[in-house]
Formats: sequence, C-alpha cells, structure tokens
Amino acid sequence: MTMHHRPLARLGAVALLASGAFTAVGTPAHAAGSAADLTVTAVVGTKVAEGTRIKTAYAKVTNNGPGTPSALVVKADTSKVDHYGEVAFLPAAEGCSGEGAAKPVLWTCVVPEEQIPGPGETLELPIVMIKRVPDVDEPYTAPVTLTVESPDDTTADNNSATVQIEISKESGVDLGVVVPDVTRQLAFDDVLKENPPTEALNPGDATTVLAFIENQGDRIADGLDLKIALPKGVTFDDGIQVKECEYAADLRSADCRAGLLQLAPGEGVLGAFPVEVAAGVKAPVSLTGGEVSLRARGELAATEANLARKRSSLPSFLHRPAGSRAAQAGDVDPTDNRDDFAVVVAAAGTGGGGQDGGDEDGGPLPVTGAQTGLVVGIGGAVLVAGAAMFLSARRRRVVLVTPGDEKPTA
Repeated sequence: MTMHHRPLARLGAVALLASGAFTAVGTPAHAAGSAADLTVTAVVGTKVAEGTRIKTAYAKVTNNGPGTPSALVVKADTSKVDHYGEVAFLPAAEGCSGEGAAKPVLWTCVVPEEQIPGPGETLELPIVMIKRVPDVDEPYTAPVTLTVESPDDTTADNNSATVQIEISKESGVDLGVVVPDVTRQLAFDDVLKENPPTEALNPGDATTVLAFIENQGDRIADGLDLKIALPKGVTFDDGIQVKECEYAADLRSADCRAGLLQLAPGEGVLGAFPVEVAAGVKAPVSLTGGEVSLRARGELAATEANLARKRSSLPSFLHRPAGSRAAQAGDVDPTDNRDDFAVVVAAAGTGGGGQDGGDEDGGPLPVTGAQTGLVVGIGGAVLVAGAAMFLSARRRRVVLVTPGDEKPTA
C-alpha cells in the first residue's frame, strides 16, 4: 500500500483520472438489452460529528443486471429536513435540481447516459450535508428517502431506501473510504500523473486499485489499519508488495498497517494497490466482491497544539502540499468505513463490451459498459468558501482526501 498526499484540488484531479476520465480513451460497448434490476443498496455517511460543519454522504445505486437501462433518475425526498434551521441536504452532482417554494422538498438527479451503471456496477451519488449552526443544543435527526426511476427497471420493490440524517453531539474520528471500480489499466508508477497512459483492461493485465480515505470527524485519527479483499480472478501483483501489508497465501486479501499516519479533520490520503487480472478470466465480465475497510487505532483532540505537533516526517513516496492542514478509536459514523468495488475486464483485443461472459465458474456478471459514474468529493473548507468540487468517476464514488503520515515502502 502506498499513501500519496495531495491538496484537495489536486487529489480531485487524480481521482478524476483514476476513476472515470479513462472513458476518453475508449468506453466499452453496452451489452444488448436494457432491462435491469436497479436498487438503492445503501446510503452511507449521514451522521455528522459535533464539531464538523460539512460532510459528504453517498447514495449507492446498484445494477443487478442483466442489461444496462436506457435512462436513470435518482430522487431525494428532503421534505422532512429543516433546511433553514439545522442542516442543508444537497445532492452534489451534475444534473441535480431542487423543487420547493419555501425550501427544497425534492431533489431530482438525471444521470447522464454514459454514467448509468451496467450489470454489477454501482453508481454513487454524493450528498453534501451542511450544518447551518456551529453548535446544536441536542441531536437533530430527519428522514430522507432516496428513490431510483427507470423505464427499464424490472423490480420495483427495491427502488427506494429511507435513511436518518443526524447532526450529533458526539465528537470523534469519522473515517470514510471510497474505492472506484477498476475499469482500465493503470500502472502503479503512473497513479499521480496528470494524464496517465491507459488501455482497456484485459485478462492477464496489471492495474491499480485506488482507495480514497478521509477523516470527516472533528478529532485527529492517530494510526490507521486497512483491510482489502479482491474479487475472484484478481490477485495482488507479486512483484510489487509493501512490507506494511500482510498478504494471504492466495494473494487475494491483505491487512495493511499505517501506525504512523495521522489524519486531521478534513485531511485524507490516497492508497494505491497494484493488482493483476488472471489470464484465464473469461471476458467481458464484471468481477464483483472487492472490498476495502478501515479503522483508526486511536484519536487525539484537534487542538492547535496537537495539530502543530502532528507527525510530518514522510518517506519519499508520500507527498504533502504546502499550506495543507495538518487502542482502536471509536468512529462517529462507521457506515462509510468500507466500500465495495468491482474489476471490469474487457475481452482481449477490444476496448470492452461484447458477448456475455463469466469466470470458469460462470459467477460474475457480464460487462455492459465502463460508465463514468458520478463520483464527487467535496472538501469542507472548499465548500465553506463557496466552491464545490466535482469528481466525475466511474460508478464507485470517490471521497476526497488530502495529507496524512505513514511509512510503507513498496
């Protein structure tokens, strides 16, 4: 595991390149047929720590197949939210608009065609929650209902989910992780390049899984432990391993320790994991079942003294921008401490798409497109200044991250 440090704007560019902008190189064709089972699988990160003013949550919309719908709309019913009192709840992506005379009561997000998830893929819609007052006398909660609509949806009873948003009186670390689906080749050494060379991901190819990690709490995260599991048919690159990670014998899972890493509120890191697709995988196919999860080892109060003393010694492969902010800890909101991802493999000699496929056991879903899904990271400080940061990335959201501190060597 390598943790790369960037300021918010630069990391946004990295996330854009790594997660979705590769469609400029070539987008796999959609499989024939538009009938699909769409579902709101989760809405995560909806609890805000006491000292946090702005937080990004995510609504996950998964396509269970078999086809790719021709159109998709995501709606958020915010009629129960006191927008002008405690909190504002704002879907933060292109194509989203609000309705309501006195306050927004319904948000409608029309998903662009190229961002509609194919079978086995997940669209993650970023939602910004802004606490309007610095302190609340007591915890505030309100229900929000997310619903998906598509003329091609085959199952109507799993199209909505209701979640409670919460402005809490609880202080602490609040880690979040976003792992974009892997759809193109990305060389480990090219992760931080502005325009990395990319090609279609075919059986036998090497690429990189990225994990965007951020502390959205109000206390310093002191040490980090991360676990990563890869889909069947994908293994870690045996030639590029990190001493801080313990790998399973089959090279499909790893436990990684970043005991020297400290993340201040609003700070984050980018982890990079070189992997390989098995040569025997039958493509095109979406290999699902990947997962990254994490926890903080401890926490420190975000006082001026602690922030000034926060560890800043970095090995050569970590980068800290100038002027950036600098026993297991509890987590204010553990719902966003893990994220699933898929590895989308194209047929050899093509840019992707084609006939249905699967691995030797016929398990994974066929690939129907390398969508540039909605992935938006919004930095609190940037938002306070009135600027939203948008990261258009494929299906799997990307949380914004900046600097931290650890000592792995590749």
